[in-house]
Amino acid sequence: MPTDYTDLARRIKGWTRELGFNDCAIADTDLAAEEPRLTRWLEQGCHGGMGYMARHGLTRARPAELQPGTLRVVSVRLDYLPAGAVPLGLVLRDGERAAVARYAVGRDYHKLMRRRLAQLARRIEEAVGPVGSRPFVDSAPVLEKPLGAKGGLGWVGKHSNLLARDGSWFFLGELFVALPLPVDAPVDPHCGHCTACIERCPTAAIVEPYKVDARRCISYLTIEHFGPIPLELRPLIGNRVYGCDDCQLACPWNRFATPSREAGFAPRHGLDAPRLVELFAWDEATFLKNLEGSPIRRIGHERWLRNLAVALGNGPATAEARAALTARTGHPSELVREHVAWAIARLHSGLDDQRGERKGAENAEKK
Repeated sequence: MPTDYTDLARRIKGWTRELGFNDCAIADTDLAAEEPRLTRWLEQGCHGGMGYMARHGLTRARPAELQPGTLRVVSVRLDYLPAGAVPLGLVLRDGERAAVARYAVGRDYHKLMRRRLAQLARRIEEAVGPVGSRPFVDSAPVLEKPLGAKGGLGWVGKHSNLLARDGSWFFLGELFVALPLPVDAPVDPHCGHCTACIERCPTAAIVEPYKVDARRCISYLTIEHFGPIPLELRPLIGNRVYGCDDCQLACPWNRFATPSREAGFAPRHGLDAPRLVELFAWDEATFLKNLEGSPIRRIGHERWLRNLAVALGNGPATAEARAALTARTGHPSELVREHVAWAIARLHSGLDDQRGERKGAENAEKK
C-alpha cells in the first residue's frame, strides 16, 4: 500500500507529544534565502572564535548536504523554563549571587532530546519501514531557528532567537527524514516596532535587528570563548557567570511563558540563585561532581573560575569577596590569575571610591 504522508505527518506530531515535546513542525530543506545573511555574518567575523562555524560554511544552510537524501526536517520544541526557580531578575540585582542562564540550572538537555528524537525515528520506521533519518540537537551544523520558523514553530525575533506567542524559553531539535511529508506554513512575525531586546542587551551585542555579534555576547564570552574576557566588556557582564538571558527577560512575549513540565530542568545544587563565593570555593573535583549531568560542565573548571572572578570583581567589595579572590591569586592557571588580579583591583578601586564619597560627605557636613 502506498504511504499516506498526510496521515503520517499527523501521526508524527502525535508521537512527538507522547514523547514529551511541546510542539512540532515540518519544513522542507530550502534555506537558500538564509545563505547571504550567513555569509555576511561569517565574513564580518561575528562568529568570534567559533572556528567550526566558518569551517562548515554554507553546509549549515543545506540540510541535504549534511544528510544526503533528506527531504524534510521535523523540528521539535521542548520548553525549559525551570519550575520553582528564583526569578532571574532578582538574582541579577543581587551582586553577591551568580546569575546562570535558566536553561543550565538543571540537567543537560542534549541527551534527553536526542534520545527522544531517536525514539521518534524508530516509530516512523515501524510505521513505514526503513527510511533515511538522523536526529540533531546542537550536534551538527544546522540552522535550527530558520528551520523552526519555516515550519511555523514561531518566528525569528530581533534577538535572533526563535520566538512564539508564548515566549522563547524552549530548546529546539531536528529529525532529518527522507520522506516527502506535507510541510507546515510559517507564521507571521509579531515583533512589530519593539526593540526591547536590543535595548536590554548589557554589551550591545545585538548590533542590529536579527544580528548578534558573538564577540560581544555574554553567552559566547562565558561559554564558548576560551581566552581572557576583553577588559572593556568585563564590567558589563555583571554577575552573569554562565550565559545570559537578558534579551529573553526583556521580550514582552515571555510574559505568557509557562514553566516546563520536565522535572530534570528544575534547579539543582541551588544554581538558580547561588552565592558567588561558594561557587568560587569549589575545587575541580567538586566542580565535576556537583555539575555531573549539567551543561555547565563542558566549560571546565578553569573557565568557571574565570567567569566567577569577573562576577566577584563586579560585586560589592565585601571582606568575604576579597578573601575568596585572594585565596586564588596563586592558582596554577594564568587565565584564572589574571582575572582574579583584575577583580581584586576593581574591588579596591570600589573601596577607594566609597572612602572618597564618605570623606566628601564628612567635609560637606563640617561646612
